[in-house]
Amino acid sequence: MEFLAQFIQIVLHLDQYLAVLIQNYGPWIYLILFLIIFCETGLVVTPFLPGDSLLFVTGTLAAAGMMDIQMVTLLLMLASFSGDNSNYWIGRIVGPKVFSRDGSRLLNRKHLDKTHAFYERHGGKTVLFARFLPIIRTFAPFVAGIGQMAYRRFLAYSFFGAISWIGFFVLGGYFFGNLPFVKQNLTLMIFGIIGLSVLPGFVGYIRHRSA
Repeated sequence: MEFLAQFIQIVLHLDQYLAVLIQNYGPWIYLILFLIIFCETGLVVTPFLPGDSLLFVTGTLAAAGMMDIQMVTLLLMLASFSGDNSNYWIGRIVGPKVFSRDGSRLLNRKHLDKTHAFYERHGGKTVLFARFLPIIRTFAPFVAGIGQMAYRRFLAYSFFGAISWIGFFVLGGYFFGNLPFVKQNLTLMIFGIIGLSVLPGFVGYIRHRSA
């Protein structure tokens, strides 16, 4: 519980914590941010890392002159793209081995074939739009790999997804994060970003339950 409380505290005051990291580590902050975004998109076990709110605050601090906006934007696009692709190949390599048992109710070849068929039909928009959904964006490339989605197709949507996601939040923070109203209510803005990020998934869950 103490760890969870500390994590929530960090997420809600990212501007303060990130500013301290910049002061303490200087140029190494670029590597730290790269690793956070890479792990959030590239490792199935780390979907809890801050994504949208971290990107927005990064743009806000870049606008204040604490980071180079071009460098951090391009670097985080690379982190997101490479993380996505690493996750895809982990799923593609692990998937056939995990789903090779016909006797299993959950992990059988039939389910793998269904996953493959789904990603052949809807994989592109799933990979693209999942970028804007916390947790789902961590699992979407992994499942795309398990479903053996055509890699060239995955690559294209992953590329545009990385540019769209990073560009939207980092540049959003850069251009709007230091407006007086936003700056004075940054914690509320972070709450709003988190809320808007999880809202589509929540609505989808409610619709599924009520269907």
